[in-house]
Amino acid sequence: MREKKQSEFSLIDEFFAGKSHYHTGTLLGVGDDAAILTVPADRELLVSVDTMVEGVHFFNNGTQYSVDPYSLGHKLLAVNLSDLAAMGGEPLWATLALTIPEYNREWLQQFSAGLFSMAEKFKVDLVGGDTTRGPLTLTLQIYGSAPIGKAVRRSGAKVGDAICVTNSLGTAAYMVQLINESQHNSTLQLADNILIKENLANLERPSPLVAEGVILRDFSSAMVDVSDGLVADLRHICESSRVGAVLDRAAIPVHSALSNIGSVEERLSLALSGGDDYELCFTIAAGKLKLVTEKLAELGCAVSVIGDIVEEDVADGDSVKWRDGSCIDERGFSHF
Repeated sequence: MREKKQSEFSLIDEFFAGKSHYHTGTLLGVGDDAAILTVPADRELLVSVDTMVEGVHFFNNGTQYSVDPYSLGHKLLAVNLSDLAAMGGEPLWATLALTIPEYNREWLQQFSAGLFSMAEKFKVDLVGGDTTRGPLTLTLQIYGSAPIGKAVRRSGAKVGDAICVTNSLGTAAYMVQLINESQHNSTLQLADNILIKENLANLERPSPLVAEGVILRDFSSAMVDVSDGLVADLRHICESSRVGAVLDRAAIPVHSALSNIGSVEERLSLALSGGDDYELCFTIAAGKLKLVTEKLAELGCAVSVIGDIVEEDVADGDSVKWRDGSCIDERGFSHF
C-alpha cells in the first residue's frame, strides 16, 4: 500500500509543533511565519547554530554501522546546548532546519523523540524551522540567555591562569576509529565489540554540561567546549585572548576505555585531537580553583588541571605547547 503523500505542514504538525513550551517568554512558537519571543530586561541573548551532515558528521546508511535517528535527534540538540554551556548560558529556544531524502514516518518519530527528550531535560522550546527534501542534513539554532555582562568569552584568559578540562577525553574519537576500521575489515563485528557497546553513547548521545557551565560562569576567565579536539579548541582561547598555553602530558585525562589500546602516544593523540567530547575547557585564576572543583564535584563532574596560560610567543606562531617547550603536533577536526 502506498504511503499517503505528506505535506511539509502536516509533517511539522505531526512531529514538531506544540511539543515543548517551558518558558513564559515564548509568546508564539511553531505555526506562524515567525516566532514571538521576549527576553527579560536583565538578560542577554546568546545564539549559536550547528549543522550535521550524513557522511560527514555521522555515518551513512547502508554501512555496517549507521547511527539511529533517536540518537541523531539527541545529539543535534546536545551539541548546540554544549555551545551555550561554554558561555555559561541557560537554554531557552531552538529552531530546526530539517532536510530529508524522503518522508519516512518511523525515522521522523524516532528523530523527534530523541530531540524532544533533550528538549524536556533542558527545558528548550522548539519555536520554528523549516523542512525540505534533499541529502540528509540537520541544522539547529539554539537560543539561550545569561545575566548581562556575565557570559563567558574565549577572550578573557590571563597569564598565570590554570587551564582545566572536565571529566575525560578521547572516547568518542576512539569509537569513530573503531567504526572506520570496521568499514574496511569485514571480520571486525561491531555488534560483538565490548568497547563499542559500553562506550558508544559517548559518541552518539553526548551529555552537554549546561549546569556546570552556569557554575563556571562565576569563576572562569575563558571557556570553550571540546568539540573539534582539546588542542584545537584551546588554541581558540589563546588566539582570542592573545596568550600562550603550556600543557602537562601526564595531566591530560585520557578516558579509561582507551587504557589497553595502542601506545601511550596513540591514546594521547585521541584525547588531544579526536574531538566530539563536548567537555568544557576553561581557564581560571589559581585562587578560585579549589572552590569551583568542589562545586562541580557536587554535580558529579571531575576537573583536571592540565597546564597554564603563559605569555604569547608571537615569533613562534604555535600558541599551545608542552611544558618543556616542544610542539604538540595535533590539529583537531577540520570541516573543510
